[in-house]
Amino acid sequence: MKASIIHKFINPCSWILLSFALFLSCSDELVEHPKAMVVENFYKTPEEVESATNAIYNQLRTTTQMSVYEATLECLSDFVYGRGSWTQIGEYKKLNDTNITRVSGIWKSFFISIRCANLVIQNSPKGNPDIDVFVAEAKFMRAFVYFHLVRNWGEVPLRTEENMSEIDVPRASEDEIYAFIINDLLEAEKVLPEKRDLSGRPSKWAAKTLLADVYLQLGEYSESRVKAEEVVKSGAFSLVPVTSKEDFQENVFGPSVIASSEEIFYLKYSNIVSGQGNYMLWILNHFETGGFPFGGAYAIYGDLTNPVYKEWDDRDLRKQLWSPVEFGLGTNTLVCTKFIDKNAISKAGGANDDPVYGYSDLLLIYAEALVMENGKVTAEALEAVNQVRRRAYGQIPMAASEFDYKQSDCPSVSALLDLIMKERGYEFQVEGKRWLELKRTGKAAEIIKATKGLDVSDISFLWPIPIDEINYNGALDPKTGQNPGY
Repeated sequence: MKASIIHKFINPCSWILLSFALFLSCSDELVEHPKAMVVENFYKTPEEVESATNAIYNQLRTTTQMSVYEATLECLSDFVYGRGSWTQIGEYKKLNDTNITRVSGIWKSFFISIRCANLVIQNSPKGNPDIDVFVAEAKFMRAFVYFHLVRNWGEVPLRTEENMSEIDVPRASEDEIYAFIINDLLEAEKVLPEKRDLSGRPSKWAAKTLLADVYLQLGEYSESRVKAEEVVKSGAFSLVPVTSKEDFQENVFGPSVIASSEEIFYLKYSNIVSGQGNYMLWILNHFETGGFPFGGAYAIYGDLTNPVYKEWDDRDLRKQLWSPVEFGLGTNTLVCTKFIDKNAISKAGGANDDPVYGYSDLLLIYAEALVMENGKVTAEALEAVNQVRRRAYGQIPMAASEFDYKQSDCPSVSALLDLIMKERGYEFQVEGKRWLELKRTGKAAEIIKATKGLDVSDISFLWPIPIDEINYNGALDPKTGQNPGY
């Protein structure tokens, strides 16, 4: 069931030849203009605009890009390590050539997705509600991609539908980029419906959730709380109950899950066709875990002696997603089994979706924004955190339990914020969120020193602008257009 539904959504090459020509225009160099025939004759019907919108996802979902991106971020987190060519990332020094190439590939994929979104926004006829929803989706996705770009590279070229013909586009300030992101999301929020026909499409609630996250990043806590609260009070989402780690593996993140009650916005994958699957399974797994028929590269791993892992309650089912495996780095080595698919057909064939925003994420955003807005620990914030915590211990999320954080556990705002950060680390392990949170809170250097014993150099906080971009984009000065240290 999942495979057929998802295949319909994520396989853009199955549409008409004209659509295929459009996808080619999006997949080649960023400067390539769509063929006149495509612009003049495409974008006439909702079906054509939908196929063009699907191309936005193509680069994000391509065999490796989002998985490589998230794994790269995980190597920088406080309790995950990189192996082999990934080792150097987690040393918090200047990236080597291999990893510079990795982040350059991520940059290119992000900007190709942006170009595909710009094509939809620029060329779609206005005034047709069935088409307007896809334009809103394109704005959501453009904002989503820019949100990742600005947090990892800082100032980047702001390429929009209005400057698509321009090759030389200067780096915009972070303030300009965030203003653009917010405007796109506010416009998307107005048009996107509360529910989409296919899972994997952003809804009004997804736009509100992303807005809440962006506002939290900016320290605009009241705005973040308002958007998050709207999603909470909608009653549209709830946490999937679990009683074992297997429930997490099968019912929350499993390959057979089409859409669950906690899915707000996920990138969708399939194990029907090779290359349409989630590559993170290959990155994470090891043949001894038995969760992935192709073994795995175990390129990122954990360690029993890491303080985060040592202090983690054994009764927390999320901790049980780590399994000890000795593969040459000592007996303390751990492999994450959060994502498994025993029916995958290739290394890039796992059907597990990428949980970009789930309800647990929204609850923790809401809790933090509420506390920061009020300057005090509130019952509502504590309840939001406890719903996530209860589920992690196999309890009913909405019912009080012995595992609840109590007011006495967090006598101050900072104490509750520490608990929220701890829960986020546990909840979103290997999802590429931890390093970005450490940077956002200004605690990266402190926490990495305490957990890994390493000093975080300033060069670690921004990735290098690709040399191809500097050479190609005449608006970037070769000396001043690069991030510090590169």
